[in-house]
Formats: sequence, structure tokens, C-alpha cells
Amino acid sequence: MQLPKLPVGEAVEMLVDWIDEYFGWLLDGISEGLGYLIEGFQDLLIATPPLVLILILSVLVWFVTRRNIRLAALTALGLLLIWNLELWDLAMLTLALVLASTALALAISIPVGIAAAGSDALNAALRPLLDLMQTMPSFVYLIPAVIFFGLGSVPGTIATVVFAMPPALRLTNLGIRQVPTELIEVADAFGSTPRQKLFKVQLPVALPTIMAGVNQCIMLALSMTVIASMIGAGGLGYQVLVGIQRVDIGMGFEAGLAIVIIAIVLDRITQNLVPQHDTR
Repeated sequence: MQLPKLPVGEAVEMLVDWIDEYFGWLLDGISEGLGYLIEGFQDLLIATPPLVLILILSVLVWFVTRRNIRLAALTALGLLLIWNLELWDLAMLTLALVLASTALALAISIPVGIAAAGSDALNAALRPLLDLMQTMPSFVYLIPAVIFFGLGSVPGTIATVVFAMPPALRLTNLGIRQVPTELIEVADAFGSTPRQKLFKVQLPVALPTIMAGVNQCIMLALSMTVIASMIGAGGLGYQVLVGIQRVDIGMGFEAGLAIVIIAIVLDRITQNLVPQHDTR
């Protein structure tokens, strides 16, 4: 005897219809605000002359890597290659999407991670949700994004934010929880308020771990660009998608190479923002 099928799909559809009916105004506001954010990043990056932006990024890499001229030169060569392949504008659209998604993901995940570090109940409640977010196939994120926000860069950003948030939240929580109890006791002994203890003790000590979460957030956001192109997000991801559809190996490889170059540049910058202390 076969048991009747549980109406999970129908329940989800009813929930989506209810959200759309009663919170459509909020979704429209979010869509408009995100649209302005993404367009602002895009306009700024595209309006900046390529050679000027290449110089700025190369100098930034040189500075954060403590004057590593080799990495700065490789950064310049990689970005010049993107420009030479005539993928610069598409690369800037991708970078704008990544920056907007990362900024929004970090604005949510770091405060929530701080709150979870101070509350075992919240930490326990978030753990299964984060497990779900990290194990859910990335394509599934596109479905609610399209339903609520249509097609374009905004739903792509929303899907990317959800996909990229968990590592930053988990590592923020972990970093603060790993602060030595001796430091907390000293701060309490000197009469520090919870705010002073957070900003002067816990966050500075946990900063390397938090920055590792920021780095992972950026990498996941960049990895989502190809998938987000399936719902209208432009940039290099769309170029890869077109290459797949046309079985154009050259087009797909060039766009993929440009994504790799951007990923390496962002990775080197974020990895070196916090000095690594020698523990020997």
C-alpha cells in the first residue's frame, strides 16, 4: 500500500503566492535598491579608463602584499590580458556583480555571526539553516530569485548572496568563540562594557578568521557568476554560457580565464589585508 504523497510542493507554492501578495511592495523596493547598487558599481568601473584601473589594482596588490613586486606585476599582466581579449567591459560587469553581492552578504552575515557567537540558542537555530544553504544545489537558488525578482542582475545578486553568506557567517561566529577566555576575563576585570569588549578585544583577535570568511564569500560569489547568468545576469558568466550553448571552446575558455584572473586578484588582496603572525 502506497502512502499518499505529502503536498510539499503545493505548500511551497502557497507560501510563495502569500509572500508575493502581502510583501510584493517590499520585494519591489529591494529590487530597486539593489538595481541602483549594481548599476552604481558598474558605472564606476566602466567609466574608469582600463589602464587607470589596472594601475590602481596593481598598486593595491603591491601594497597589501607588503611590496611584493612579482604579484603586482602578475596582476597587471593578467588584467592587461583581459583588456587585450576585449573582455574588459564584461569583466567589469562581473566584478560589479561580485562586489555588490559580497557587500550585501557581508552586511548580513557578519552582524548575524557576531550575534550567534554571543547566543548559544541562536547558534543552534542557525546551524541547520546554514547546513541547508551550503548543501542545497546552487541552481535551486535561482528558482525563488526568479519568482520574486524576475530576470536580470538583481535576482542573480540575490541568489549569489544566499549562496555566499554561510562561510562568512560561520567563520565570524567561530573566530569570536575562539577568542581566549583569558582575554575576556582581563577585559571584564578592567570594567569593559560589552561594546568595548567586542570592538577592542574580540573582533581584533578574531579578525584573521573573519577575513578568511570574507575571502571565501568573495570566491563563492565569483563562482556563482556563471550560474547567475542563466537568469539574465550579464558579464563573463554569460559569455561562458554562450560558449557552452554554441560549443565555442575558444569563447568559453577566454571568458573562464578572465574569471580566474579576477578570482586570483581578489584572493591575493583579501588574503593579505590582515598580517599573518608567526606563531613559532
